[in-house]
Amino acid sequence: MQQSPPDAVPEPAESEQITVRLIIGAVAVTLLLASLGQTIVSPALPVIVGELGGLDHLTWVVTAYLLASTVVAPIYGKLGDLYGRKRVLQAAIFIFLGGAIVSGLATNMLTLIIGRTIQGLGGGGLMVVAMSVVADVIPPRRRGKVQGIFGAVFGVSTIAGPLLGGFFVEHFSWHWIFFINLPLGLFALAVIAMALPSQTLRTSHRIDYLGAVLLTAALSSFVLFTSLGGNTIAWDSAPSIALIAIAVVGLALFLWVERRADEPVLPMSLFSNNVFTISNVVGAIVGLAMFGSITFLPLYLQTVQGVSPTTSALALLPMMMGLIGASMLSGFVMSKTGRYKILPIGATAILFVGMVLLTTIGVDTPVWLIGCYMFLVGFGIGPINSVSITAVQNAIPRSMVGVGTASVTMFRQIGGSVGVSVFGALFSAGLASHLVGLGDALEGAHSINAQTLAALPENTRALALEAFVSALHPIFYAGAGAAALAFVFTLFLKEVPLASTFRKEPEAEIDAEEAATAAAVGD
Repeated sequence: MQQSPPDAVPEPAESEQITVRLIIGAVAVTLLLASLGQTIVSPALPVIVGELGGLDHLTWVVTAYLLASTVVAPIYGKLGDLYGRKRVLQAAIFIFLGGAIVSGLATNMLTLIIGRTIQGLGGGGLMVVAMSVVADVIPPRRRGKVQGIFGAVFGVSTIAGPLLGGFFVEHFSWHWIFFINLPLGLFALAVIAMALPSQTLRTSHRIDYLGAVLLTAALSSFVLFTSLGGNTIAWDSAPSIALIAIAVVGLALFLWVERRADEPVLPMSLFSNNVFTISNVVGAIVGLAMFGSITFLPLYLQTVQGVSPTTSALALLPMMMGLIGASMLSGFVMSKTGRYKILPIGATAILFVGMVLLTTIGVDTPVWLIGCYMFLVGFGIGPINSVSITAVQNAIPRSMVGVGTASVTMFRQIGGSVGVSVFGALFSAGLASHLVGLGDALEGAHSINAQTLAALPENTRALALEAFVSALHPIFYAGAGAAALAFVFTLFLKEVPLASTFRKEPEAEIDAEEAATAAAVGD
């Protein structure tokens, strides 16, 4: 009788496969809910402002969701570890749907912002707990393929969100961009109730309330600073300085508390694990490069190339094709080989090439060529998230899988928030300096758009377009620098072969030095 090779992945029973497929389907729908919550609102913002007013509070419709989902991510991860994923995930879906209802029924901007905040409080848990569920039902070796599928879900939502938002606004009303969440959420709840097992072990826990409060304060202040700085408030203003001070003090106190807590929200021992630390650093840097750079490509296409908003969203398809393809390919490689280190090394190198090529775009660069560059960028981004989550879940104790998964999400979103704000400041400053001398109507980054450009004399218009493109180049150079930095960090990533079965011991296989350091930190 032929025996399977020692590293082969054992095939589960047919009934178990059906259950696992149901769970994966529910998790995919849950992740789609969370990711659409971030992307579907953008096309509706002008219409919402026109109906509800409150233009000065427009950014809060987006910032409220981002802020809430970021600060609760590690808390959800810890709650899932303590009380079981099923009940925590169900609670997160209910909160998310409640926020969607409040947002859909809003009759003023304040109510909408409150609804978006509630949505974010649930959305942060959807991503974290849903991806942690996979670690409970699928051995590490198989998770690569599943995480690749989930990466594809995020890629699809990046394009589908704006397109769906534009469709609902154009053919129905902006309220439907929130109500569409209800059937998806109810479906996910039904499947989770049937397929996901409940935690049967009852143990007493001590919640780290102080750590949760301090982490929330530090992250809230930092995200607000990076989201509003240079836009709503000046970088050197009193509110900016106060936010930074709160973030620094809150972080210092959080670190002090976590070293002494019985069940910390974010155990400091995890940072002695090479895979955990390097994966999160790389994820944050790539998040910075992705969100910070790609945010400006639709603006370039609409302003310089003169395409419509819908066309500019469709023009991102090459990037999404690269992201989805690379994500699924990396998942297949991880499941087939049980290895992953080469994937982020190759991905960050490709991301660097794509970013460098974007620095060459000009006023007359063909859209198809820009699409090729964007495909490379997407191909470089695709493997990072799926590899990071799979590697971290495999390399840390099973009792900390929720916290580890939450950290990947948290660091990526923090990187994205920093990227958008810093690159936005670079662009505004660069554009303002390049526009000097072209007339008072164009003295600033916020005054240039397709309409104002069309009204200019031909010579002035050509100079303005050159100024716009020149202001974009530093952003892509910075993105290339971030990709290069991420590449260097990936070289130091230690590879823990992906296990084919669930480990009998709760502790992951970390080297003796890391184990000793972790014990020292714990003491």
